[in-house]
Amino acid sequence: MTPTASSKVKVHVFLKPGVLDVQGKAVEGALQGLGWSGVSNARVGKLIEFDLAGAEDPQGEAKKMCEQLLANTVIESYRIEAA
Repeated sequence: MTPTASSKVKVHVFLKPGVLDVQGKAVEGALQGLGWSGVSNARVGKLIEFDLAGAEDPQGEAKKMCEQLLANTVIESYRIEAA
């Protein structure tokens, strides 16, 4: 990618397995209460989308952003999509 090009970046952030997902449990309980008894193991995360201009390695730049700000790597994992 040329440094002047812009990339679309998506960062998906979720709690790591084994970390209690209170929001996920609430969603799971609400859905079950509405009749969807087959719902289990609901997890709630966040999606962060942005345009990144001037980066020769958008994936690498997004990784740095995750490590420094976008994810709490002690309790969260992340996945990056850059196109």
